[in-house]
Amino acid sequence: MKKINVSLVASFLIATNLYSQQTSSLDEITISSATKSEEKLKNVTANVDVITAEDIELRKFKTVAEALNTIPGIQVSPSGGIGQQTSVFLRGMNSDKTLVLIDGIRYNDITTPNGAANFEHLMINDIERIEVIKGAQSSIWGADASAGVINIITKSSQDGTHGNASFEYGRYDTKISKANISHKNENFDAKLGVVRVDTDGFSAKSPKSSEAKNYEDDGYENTTANLKLGYNFDENNRVSTSYEIIDTKVNFDSTPNDKISKANTLTHLANITYENRNDIALTKVYGNYTDIKRDSKSSFGTLNFRGKVKEYGLNTSIDYLNSSNVTIGADYKDFEDKEMNKDYDNKGIFISNTNKFFDDKTIFTQALRYDKYSDFENKTTGKIGIKQYIINELNISSNYGTGYNVPTIYQLNDITYGNRDLNPEKIKSYDLTVEYKGFSITYFKTKIENMINSNSNTWVYEQIEGTSKIKGTEIAYKNEVVEDTFLNLSYTNLSAKNDKDEYLARRAKNKFNFGVDYYGLKDFHFNINGEYIGTRYDKVNKQGASTGNYTIWNAVVDYDISKNFSTYLKLDNIFNKDYQIVDGYATSQRAAFVGLKASF
Repeated sequence: MKKINVSLVASFLIATNLYSQQTSSLDEITISSATKSEEKLKNVTANVDVITAEDIELRKFKTVAEALNTIPGIQVSPSGGIGQQTSVFLRGMNSDKTLVLIDGIRYNDITTPNGAANFEHLMINDIERIEVIKGAQSSIWGADASAGVINIITKSSQDGTHGNASFEYGRYDTKISKANISHKNENFDAKLGVVRVDTDGFSAKSPKSSEAKNYEDDGYENTTANLKLGYNFDENNRVSTSYEIIDTKVNFDSTPNDKISKANTLTHLANITYENRNDIALTKVYGNYTDIKRDSKSSFGTLNFRGKVKEYGLNTSIDYLNSSNVTIGADYKDFEDKEMNKDYDNKGIFISNTNKFFDDKTIFTQALRYDKYSDFENKTTGKIGIKQYIINELNISSNYGTGYNVPTIYQLNDITYGNRDLNPEKIKSYDLTVEYKGFSITYFKTKIENMINSNSNTWVYEQIEGTSKIKGTEIAYKNEVVEDTFLNLSYTNLSAKNDKDEYLARRAKNKFNFGVDYYGLKDFHFNINGEYIGTRYDKVNKQGASTGNYTIWNAVVDYDISKNFSTYLKLDNIFNKDYQIVDGYATSQRAAFVGLKASF
C-alpha cells in the first residue's frame, strides 16, 4: 500500500498544474444545507462535496448509496445486493449520526434501532444534486446531524413542457423504468417523476459471493413517485408543496437459503412552504411530514413498525453590509413511535452568520443553536468556519463544530434491549482543507463522548464511558488532464477507534476511488471507474473476517443516437472479483446493463 500512496500523491502534485472550466462551474453551484440559506459553493467554509446531475448521468448510478460511495470520506456497507440493509459511514461515524434529507424533509427512520436512514431504498431519478456537508452540523440542523448532512435535491420544472423516459435491463433480471414530466409558466410549475425497480437479485447471505447462485434469490421491488407543485402569487410571494412515496418489498436472509424472510416498507414524505422575497430578506415558513411503516416476517416471527415525524419551522435570511448574511430560524419537531406508543418533541432556535472581507477573499461563518427536548437535557451547539482565498484559486479553510446525538425511542424503550438510563452523545469535530484548481486535501478529527453501543453479549444498549476518536485525511482531484479526457481521483485514510483504542468494525483504513472520462469521439462518452479497499475487519479490534484488500473495476459507454434519444452500456465488476463487504453477505458478480432514454 505504501507504493500506492506514494504514486497517488505524486499524481495529485502533478495535477495541481492543470485547470478546466469544470471546476469553476462547480464553484458556482448554489447549495442550501450548510447554513440553511442559499450560498454559492465557493463562498461556503464547510467541507462540502456535491454530486451533480451530470455526475449521475455520466456514471448511470442506480442508487443514492452507489453515488455516495464515490465521495472521499464515505464508505458504504450493504448486507447483500440492491434493496438489502445498507450502512453509510461518513468520516468513520455510524449511519445514525448523519441527517438525510430529501428536498429538505427528514428521511431518517425513527423506528429503526439506531434511527438511521434506509439508504437501501433511495433510488436515482431526476436528481438535481446531492449535497454532502461533512463535520458536526447540529448548530444548524440539531441532533442526528453530528457527522454531517446529506441533502438530496430533486429537479425543479423548467420553462415550458418537458419530459423523459428511460428503461434499463440487465443481470439478475433487473428492470428499471423511469418517467418524468414537468411544466412551468409565469405563475405555476409542476413536476412528476416515477421510478420502478424490479430485480430477482441474488442470495443476500452466502459463504462466498461466487456461491450465491447455489442459494435462493432475494428479490427486490421499489416504486418511488415524487410530485412537486408551486404557485407564484407575484414576484415576491410563492407557495410550494412536494410529496414523495417510496414503496418497497424485499426478500432478506436470516440464514443462507432463507425462503421465508421478507419486509415491506412504505415511506411518505410531504412538505408545504411559503416564501417571501423582498429587498431586505428571504423568509420561509414550512411544514414537513415523514411517515414510515415497516412490516417484516421471518422465522423469528412478524414485526411491525410505525413512525412519524412532524416538523414546523420559520427562518429568515437577511443580507447586510453588501456581502454579509445572517439567517435566523426556529423549528419544532415531534417524533412518534406508534407501535411503542412513545414520543418526544424538540424545540430549537438557531442563528447562522456569514461575513466576507477584503474583496470577498476572507469568509468567516458562525452558527449557534439552542435545543429544548421534552425527554433529554437541553443543549447548545455551535460552529465556526473560515476560508481564505490566497492567489489563483488557492484557498485554505477550517471548521470546528459541536454535535449532539440523542438516544432513539427504540434504544430507550425496547422491552428486551432498551436502556432508560442512556444519555445523549456529545461530539466535537474539526477539519482543515487546502484547495487549488480541482485538487483538495483535508485533515479531519472527531471526538465522541459517551458513545451509545449495543453490548456484544447481551445486545442491550449501553453507554461507553470515555472518548472515541476518529481522524483521517481525504485527498481529491477532479479536472481535465488532456483534451477531452477528465480524471477523477480520491483517497481516504481513516483511523476510527473507540475509547479503548480499538479499531471500529467495517471501516477500511484506506480507500481509493478512480475514474476516467473520455469525450474524444463524436456522440460517444467512455468511462472507466473503480475503487480499492484496504484492510478492513468485520468486528471491533481487528476481530472477525478480513473483508478488505481488493479492487473493483466498472465501465460505462454512452451513445447519443439523436437529439432526443440516447443509449448506454454499463459493466459492473468487470473482472468478476469475488469479495464481501460484510462477512457472510454476498456482492454482485460481473453484471452488464443496457439502457435507452428518450426526452422531449
